[in-house]
Amino acid sequence: MERRSVADNDRPEVIRPTDDEARLLSRRLVRMARFGALGVLDPADGMPFVSRVGLATEMDGTPVMLVSRLSQHTSAVTADPRCSLLVGEPGKGDPLAHPRLTIVARAERIDPADPAHAAIRRRYLLRHPKAKLYVDFPDFAFFRIVPERASLNGGFGKAYHLTSADLLLSGPVVAELGAAEAGAVDHMNEDHLDAIALYGDKLARAGSGNWRLSSLDPAGLDLVDGDKVARLDFDPPLASAGELRARLVALAKQARAGE
Repeated sequence: MERRSVADNDRPEVIRPTDDEARLLSRRLVRMARFGALGVLDPADGMPFVSRVGLATEMDGTPVMLVSRLSQHTSAVTADPRCSLLVGEPGKGDPLAHPRLTIVARAERIDPADPAHAAIRRRYLLRHPKAKLYVDFPDFAFFRIVPERASLNGGFGKAYHLTSADLLLSGPVVAELGAAEAGAVDHMNEDHLDAIALYGDKLARAGSGNWRLSSLDPAGLDLVDGDKVARLDFDPPLASAGELRARLVALAKQARAGE
């Protein structure tokens, strides 16, 4: 019997068209990741090498990591910036049924003299307070993981390819909110912990706890309670930094109405 090969156009399509739901899920996976698996190329033999790294994000959603310059993965991205980052926690049940995102990227060291360094340091430490013990050691450095493309597995039968534009926020509001974020986060954490607790419990549905703001961006709020992380998305995203205060007040009213 003659064996028949299956042509590519006869195969079922496994990659779905990228839509807003896939973009939102991908951005949430990045924003909520405290840790990720970093894949690099070992300069000694060119073989893949994977390790776990601590993560935070910049205002536009670019992942950042704090790493020791003495580590193998740091020497690898210094020699060859090509890398990949896997984020997404397995949760209960089948680990392969939970969404995860693989970002194909290039690592970029952030010089302490870079104007962005202070904001990155602040956002990282609000996500990882214990890093205060070593963040300023001379052998530690921050690196951006600059996305070039990504692959989202949103669960069974939900595979998507994404571009860097699908993952990252853009527009004037990113810079506007970057200038206002530190003061807004400090103000909320100092004077409005009751509202933040409602955001975490009632709106993000993450349960009660000692929630604090770790960062905010045009698309939402990141909340932390010890090792727990929650995300509250704005709907719609902010069009300008001037909308922030009214949006936070409206969210608090919404949460109280649902008590």
